[in-house]
Amino acid sequence: MAYETIFAHQQDSPVLTIELNRPDKLNAVTDVMISELKEVFKYAESDASVRAILLTGRGRGFCAGQDLNIARERPLEDGQFSFREHLTTTYNPLILRMRQLPKPIIAVVNGVAAGAGMSMALACDFRIAAESASFLQAFVRIGLIPDSGSTWLLQRLVGMTRALDLAMTGRKITAHEALDWGIVNQVLPDADLIPAAQQLAAELAAAPTKTLGYIKRAFDFASTSTLAEALDNEADLQEIAGRTADHQEGIAAFLDKRPAQFKGE
Repeated sequence: MAYETIFAHQQDSPVLTIELNRPDKLNAVTDVMISELKEVFKYAESDASVRAILLTGRGRGFCAGQDLNIARERPLEDGQFSFREHLTTTYNPLILRMRQLPKPIIAVVNGVAAGAGMSMALACDFRIAAESASFLQAFVRIGLIPDSGSTWLLQRLVGMTRALDLAMTGRKITAHEALDWGIVNQVLPDADLIPAAQQLAAELAAAPTKTLGYIKRAFDFASTSTLAEALDNEADLQEIAGRTADHQEGIAAFLDKRPAQFKGE
């Protein structure tokens, strides 16, 4: 898969690795990058051989957010550029695709994750950070509000008080602070980051893939529903999950006292 601003490779593996590939710019986001990310996540959803996804950045940063050199060139004064239109055609569809992707996505945060870069990390299902990683809601520093899903995702991870703290001050927090606050799942020495992420991805790829997708849907639905609505949704999804081949394999493996061999079916 050849792209201009990202590098994607699978190499006969159930794990698709996506690397943001503008290391000289700390992988700052361009419209081309967003388009390519939407395309590669669409591929990941449609191709049954992909059962888990790693998202990381090349070089010393995960993603510094929007490329401000490009933003500075926008024609604001004559009204030709619309922030609403830009978000609704670029970042918003990307974040929705990531959250709705019925396969697990692991953010491998190898350096700074700022602005929309932090938003992309939040949109993943797991976040593993290097000790050198840092996180900041940089939007306020340039007179903008958090976007790309941060207002929805961040407060659900850390609560309103801490979310407003990060959003209104724009201060940077360390990987260990992010771990304490529940933003990341794990912090590792830089040298151990990629092997640990690959191990987690391999474990998830060996799990019942469809079930993981249903779990993701169930928790996203429950985050804004009543208990009664969540219970009803659980029943609907369990009806679907209970008819998968992987469920039958899980039952058989348990009764046979052997490891299950899930195929994502």
